[in-house]
Amino acid sequence: MTDPHASSADLAYLGVGEIDARLSEGSLTSHDLVSALLARARALDAADSPLHLRAIAALASDALAVASERDAERAEGLRRGPLHGVPVVIKDNIEALGLPGAAGSTSLAGRASRDAPLVTRLRDAGAIVFASTNLSQWANIRSVRSTSGWSATGGLVGNPWALDRSAGGSSSGSGAALAAGLAPLAVGTETDGSIVCPASVCGVVGLKPTVGVVPATHVVPISASQDSPGPMGRRVADVARLYGVLSASEAPPARSVRFGVAGNWRTDHPATDALFDEVVASLRGAGHEVLVRDVALPGDQEGADELAVLLAELADDLSAYLAQRPGEGVASLADVVAFEDAHARVELAHFGHDLFEQALASGGRAGEAYAPARARNLAWAIETCLNPALADVDVLLAPAYGPSWKSDLAVGGHPGPASVATMPAAIAGWPIASVPMGLVHDLPVGLAILGRAHSEWSLLEAARVIEAVVDSRGGMPRPFWSPPTRG
Repeated sequence: MTDPHASSADLAYLGVGEIDARLSEGSLTSHDLVSALLARARALDAADSPLHLRAIAALASDALAVASERDAERAEGLRRGPLHGVPVVIKDNIEALGLPGAAGSTSLAGRASRDAPLVTRLRDAGAIVFASTNLSQWANIRSVRSTSGWSATGGLVGNPWALDRSAGGSSSGSGAALAAGLAPLAVGTETDGSIVCPASVCGVVGLKPTVGVVPATHVVPISASQDSPGPMGRRVADVARLYGVLSASEAPPARSVRFGVAGNWRTDHPATDALFDEVVASLRGAGHEVLVRDVALPGDQEGADELAVLLAELADDLSAYLAQRPGEGVASLADVVAFEDAHARVELAHFGHDLFEQALASGGRAGEAYAPARARNLAWAIETCLNPALADVDVLLAPAYGPSWKSDLAVGGHPGPASVATMPAAIAGWPIASVPMGLVHDLPVGLAILGRAHSEWSLLEAARVIEAVVDSRGGMPRPFWSPPTRG
């Protein structure tokens, strides 16, 4: 079907550069833009909407007032920064004054919050923090049977391309909001795949920066060694502008990028892998040298080690975060488990908290399993996998995920076909991005780009080149808004 709220679609899909230009010339105001996005969100995302998108966790009550303030500042010749008057949505595990920051859990509903440092950077750059986005509850670390995109506070996020399919996880609402034209920019978080996955299956661009480049203070944590907030948008230039603000950095002079391809990192979804090969061939056809090599694949030990590390760090980091968050309520992971047991009809309606229970039993970083698992994990990810793969190239390419899978709360909704691209970057804490490479069966699929620590601007330049190649092949349309289907 066509855009279900076409009256606002023209404003909804403006890029940040075009928004900035129209604001500067006076043909658009931030107040008008925010008003249109609010109307679109209420039409497409409200609880009583037949679309059941559920991408938005909460709308900021001061969004229109801040938009008017930005318009007045612009009229006086004041421009706070590169996002002056531009609406941005943030994942609901990020604290911001006036928004829940609940990580999808009713245990944090109504809890006081603060502006996380990354939110302060957004506001200082002139952005309008417009809304928070729904997510996989607790960033998808609660159960091996979880359904990506579901939270107790927000329900199940739909994918605008096909409403009964997953928007990925755990930054599902951020990816869906961008694809649906509810905001031009979003902030997600990733521990392993949580930006790359929704970016890939929603047909948008996402970047997980090197751990520590974007501050994670006042962001509900999983793992200090792997958590990273990062920018998401519909075009690479928009993501680059947002990354510059979040990282407090500027793009260096442009230079050519040397490409490598992980020839043995496949999704095992034939049409997705074939499309990846076509895009790589087009990249070569455009004059870019692309080196192909086999790259180390993870085995059972690497997966078990990563889970052991994440659960141990979760036990320590989430408890420490909850103990210092303002307001009364749960103050430790053990408190959360007790709360969810006491409110099981809401919190445990579709799956349990088995991973939380394993985290409590792990002993945290002091547990005997943590240190050797972390050492083995880092040695594999960096020395065995990434360093050899990136030895004579700047970035490494692989297919990210296959087409989105149907969501199923009865049996769980874990990802369908995927390469292993997110895992080594996650363990190492190195950057990874996803850029749309086209459609498979009328559903978007992404191309993953990996690089060395602190090589984000090289990844973004590589993403820009790949985006241009995809554009030359016909580019990415807007979502088709397919209704739910049987089978």
